[in-house]
Order: sequence, then C-alpha cells, then structure tokens
Amino acid sequence: MFEVVIFTGIQAAGKSSLFRERFFDTHVRINLDMLRTRHRERTLFEACLAGKASMVIDNTNLTRELRSKYIAPARQHGFRVIGYYFRSQVAESVARNAGRSEQQQVPERAITRAASSLEIPSLSEGFDELFYVRLGEGFVIAPWSEDAL
Repeated sequence: MFEVVIFTGIQAAGKSSLFRERFFDTHVRINLDMLRTRHRERTLFEACLAGKASMVIDNTNLTRELRSKYIAPARQHGFRVIGYYFRSQVAESVARNAGRSEQQQVPERAITRAASSLEIPSLSEGFDELFYVRLGEGFVIAPWSEDAL
C-alpha cells in the first residue's frame, strides 16, 4: 500500500531528521525549503500520486487547511495517509535551531509565529493513523490518542 506521510510541527522540531532516519530509503521527500516554490512542490506531489510513490510531506503543515491540500488528493488516489505530530516546545526548537549551520537557521520569530499558528492534527481530518513524536534519546514515537490533548 502506498502512503502519504504528513509531518506537522514547528521549525527545528526534528522533522527532517526523522525523515532521514526512518523514511529516506522508502519515500520521496517533498519539502518546500528544498523545492523553493509551491508550483514545484505541487508538481512533485502530483507526480508521486500518479506514479504511486510513497512520500513524506516534510513541511511544518501547521493548519488543518494546509494539511487538507495533501490529504484529500491522497485519499482520492487510494493512498493511506499517516500523520506525525512533533510535540516540541518553542525553547527546545530555538535551541536546536541555534545549533544548525547558518544557512539552515530560521529567525527565532519564525519559530514563535509558527507555534502560535499551530493547529494540532486530528484523525477527523482524514488521517488513517496519527503518531506523536518527541525528541528524547533519539525519537520517541507514540500512538495517537485524541483524549491525550
């Protein structure tokens, strides 16, 4: 079964690191930072849908509206939709961001703005599965519970 994996979380929460650790060999990475334009991102997304290629949407995907742009087409093409919500505190992300190379750093205000815009995902959006992710000694991935929010 082919799948669309959607990461949700503020900058410097570990999304790209989890991609490299868990999905690099099996999924196409769709990342706006890398592709630079929404047109390129959409083109690659549509190519993966048409070609039945599993993919990871490695962006912040902060709002229900943003996530719906991937979920609805993925479901229409018969993909399973799996979400990973990165539970990260702003202070933790700011600290990780400071440890990045200068080229990879984002302004601190971008992280705080993202945190204030974040809408926690829900199974009701159309996900087949959702997981919590946090950084501890490596990645700690836990099953989703709508009641735990």
